This record gives sequence, C-alpha cells and structure tokens, in this order.
Amino acid sequence: MSFRYGDEQITFERVKRPQATGKVLIKVHPDCRVIAFAPEDTDSEAVLSAVKKRGRWIYEQLRNFRKQLEFTTPRQYISGESHYYLGKQYLLKVIEVTEQAQGVKLLRGKLEVSVRAKSADKVKELLTDWYKARAKETFSKRLDAMLEQVLWVDERPPLRILTMQTQWGSCSPHGRITLNPHLVKAPRECIDYVILHELCHIAEHNHSERFYRLMNQVMPRWGKTKTKLDEMACLLFT
Repeated sequence: MSFRYGDEQITFERVKRPQATGKVLIKVHPDCRVIAFAPEDTDSEAVLSAVKKRGRWIYEQLRNFRKQLEFTTPRQYISGESHYYLGKQYLLKVIEVTEQAQGVKLLRGKLEVSVRAKSADKVKELLTDWYKARAKETFSKRLDAMLEQVLWVDERPPLRILTMQTQWGSCSPHGRITLNPHLVKAPRECIDYVILHELCHIAEHNHSERFYRLMNQVMPRWGKTKTKLDEMACLLFT
C-alpha cells in the first residue's frame, strides 16, 4: 500500500497485528521499510487512513534513517575496519604472507586475514567464506538447542545457508529452513529468535494468531529481540 506525503510516495507493508484490536501500529525500520501492524478485521481504507495521519512522523523517520545510511562507509576490507561476529565488534587485521596458508582466524579480539597479496576482493572473499563456515556450524548448534523447545516438530528440519538481500530466514512449505549467513554477525539471542520464528512457520506458515501464540510460548520477549535485530540490520547486511 502507498500514499503521497509532500514530494514523496511512501510505500508500506501491512502485517497482521497479533492479539490486538482497534489501533494500527506503525514502525519505520533503519533499512527504511515501513510496516503497519493492523488487526485482521480492520479494512484497508482504515489502515491507510491511520498511516496517513502519521505521515509527517513517517517522513521524518525515513529522512533520518536515509541520512544514517548515507554516512555508512562502504567496506574497504583493510586493517582497522570493524566487523561483527555473534554481536561483538572485531577489528580487521590484514596480514600479507608468502608461505602461510591464506585464511581467517579470530585471535585476541581481532579478525586476522592472511593473504598472499593485499587485495580488497580477496579479503572479502576469504571473510565471506569464513562467515559462511561459522554460520553453518553455529546455526546447526542453535537449531538443535531450539528444537528442544518446540514440541510440534517431530524431525530435525533440513537446514540451508543462503545469502539473501533483505531476509534473515525463511521456511519452505515442506519445512526446509533457510538462514542468511549474515545472521551469524548478530547476537546469539537474535539468531535464536530467527530460528524459532522459522520453526513456528512449520506449524503455521502464515503470520496468524496461532503463529504469534507459538512465538509467545517459546520466546515471550521476542518483540524486543526482533527490534534489536532490525536496528542492527544496516550494520550486519554488509
């Protein structure tokens, strides 16, 4: 859905608001997505009207987040940069080696990347591979831990690691869970939240009232964790 405010056409997504009546809840995320959480029985015109009333606030939020994105420095993959892993920041240290194998090590609070010749493309390639390997290992362990909390899943679902531009995870109609390797840069509770979210989709594929009931059972404070992850999105998707 969309509406015009000043010189801008603002597009937003409508999502069902669980366990709520009446009010439409509006959120603007750091990646400039606008979400309107509305009760299922609220008609589209009423949702649009509610969002339009917050037009100025939405416009200002979008403007502020875009300014932040403008000052997000593109990664150069050189020593001194800050990179995330499991919610913590690590300084990147690029080391030129002649005989030693090329690769990435996490040592003394630094991500050390050994390369034959200092090249941003090579450093990025090695880091990407390292993150994917850590993601595969970490997600597998956290999936096993989260399965102990979900009584509706009888068998361990297949797990796939796939780089996605805007999603942390997804669940196929057949129950295969796909997770974004960028997620391994987030704190562990955020990883657990995404895995639980997808496990709930095995029981209820839509964001229905039942889906949110399940989420509340397995992670009562999931909303705060989701907000934390959303706020870090700009930093982690790079």
